[in-house]
Amino acid sequence: MKTVAVIFGGRSAEHDVSIISALTSVIKPLELTGQYRVEAIYIAKDGSWYWDDRLKDIALYQSGIEDFCQKAPKVHLLFEDGLTLVKSSQFAGRKMYRHIDVAFPVMHGTYGEDGSLMGLLEMAGVPYVGCGVSAAAVAMDKVLCKQVTGAQNIPTAPWVWFLASELERNSKPILAEIAALKYPLFVKPARLGSSIGITRVTDSAQLMNALEVAAHFDDKIIVEQAVANLFEVTVPIMGNDQPVAALVEQPLTKPDDFFDFDAKYLQGGKKGSSAKTGSQGYSNIPADLPKALYEQAQSLALQVYRAVGCSGTARVDLLIDTQTEVVYFNEVNPMPGSLYAHNWRQKGISGHQLVTELIRLAFERHAARQRLETTFQTNFLKQF
Repeated sequence: MKTVAVIFGGRSAEHDVSIISALTSVIKPLELTGQYRVEAIYIAKDGSWYWDDRLKDIALYQSGIEDFCQKAPKVHLLFEDGLTLVKSSQFAGRKMYRHIDVAFPVMHGTYGEDGSLMGLLEMAGVPYVGCGVSAAAVAMDKVLCKQVTGAQNIPTAPWVWFLASELERNSKPILAEIAALKYPLFVKPARLGSSIGITRVTDSAQLMNALEVAAHFDDKIIVEQAVANLFEVTVPIMGNDQPVAALVEQPLTKPDDFFDFDAKYLQGGKKGSSAKTGSQGYSNIPADLPKALYEQAQSLALQVYRAVGCSGTARVDLLIDTQTEVVYFNEVNPMPGSLYAHNWRQKGISGHQLVTELIRLAFERHAARQRLETTFQTNFLKQF
């Protein structure tokens, strides 16, 4: 039986979202398959690692996680013939070891989804679910992502970017550059997900406050012009060299609102959900679009996935001008919350089938990389 390490939490503003994604969308369906030994690896907000079966229970995070972290032994990582978890047991002098066959990162945001954790796993030589280091880093940086996709002539709404330090040093050139865009605008931290720190700005009087909010979360800021006659959609994708798109999904928001943190994670818990909505009751699946426009959205999402170099899974967000029928790329999420299992379920793929396929893709990608030569024999050192 293969051992899967599900890694979640982390030093990120999306820490709590990561916990829910891991417990409900990954650990539970993995255990229901009966095919894997599932180890829960929780990274606390201070960066400490913990490994314990009690970490699979949501009640622990609702009332006692701080007490748990004070008393539980921290996990050490042994990089020898792959990755092994090590922690002290309740018996003096004894340690517990668990060799990991495959890692399933469910880390949203910084120090995880941005490629940091993938780099650690790559160095350890461990198969892992999801995008590789470079794709994750590009996907999580909205500026880099638009630059990469722009090189492939993938359309985006007009945008500008700058560093927070530049804004603090001299805001006039930056404000002048932003003035070339048309309101309303979206001001965003460049490297954060779950719509945290994003502000919709309707006039110049609101702009500086929105810039300061974004700068509070990131030292890199992007400002995007809103798409007129907006129809927002998102497309989950799965696969390596031959990716497959799930259904085009329409977030249900008010005309003057946007798909923010509350809309994604809080409102649906109060409103419930139905057969045509997502797990939080906030989306329409499939999106109500003309057939040609629907297919165009799926095609563009797959084009973005390939351009960024995604593997395993990701979610591509698109913006459609319903009057001009132009589809614009917005951003990529390399580790979508809940894996968008509700969308794949509508497509006929159950939760346990989804996580099983993602693990298969992890082994497939790892095997392909193992076939590559990473060393080169030379006589270079003999000359010294």
